[in-house]
Amino acid sequence: MLRRAGGIAYELTYKKVKNLNLRLRADGSVAVSAPRRVPLAEIDAFVAGRAGWIERARAKAPPPLPEPPPDEVCRAVFAPYLEKYAPLFGGMPKIRLKTLRSMWGCCRPARREITLNRRLAAAPAAAVEYVVLHEFLHLRYPDHGAAFHAALDRMMPDNRARRALLRTGDWKNPDSVVK
Repeated sequence: MLRRAGGIAYELTYKKVKNLNLRLRADGSVAVSAPRRVPLAEIDAFVAGRAGWIERARAKAPPPLPEPPPDEVCRAVFAPYLEKYAPLFGGMPKIRLKTLRSMWGCCRPARREITLNRRLAAAPAAAVEYVVLHEFLHLRYPDHGAAFHAALDRMMPDNRARRALLRTGDWKNPDSVVK
């Protein structure tokens, strides 16, 4: 049910919960879950009382991630780095492309499988290479222990700067994505 309180539009869902819960979604919309016993006036007051926090959180929110480019574009972007590192790690593992929400890639060493986020194809080349190497290293080092970081530092001394590229930059602006 869509409602408005304190200048904030929100979606209300009744659930089997003990407390009122307010969630600011990635798109900036507000969702509230509430127990059935709580009156609408109390829920509206709850949202209105947090209007300032909601607006500050929206202002601080990072820009939305770009829409992922088509698979053909992703393959063309990732291929040089996959081909560069595959021989160093026992050949090409199975590569999957997915649109992931919270990570740039993941590795399943037991299955020799690397999954790369399609959105990564819009990132700077240095960041793409960092993620590809990072995932290849997980074929040898399944965790982020000292041995993993030592190998990463040895193979890519500027890895921290490359990783920082993933968190900053206007490349995340949807208007700058390769289509």
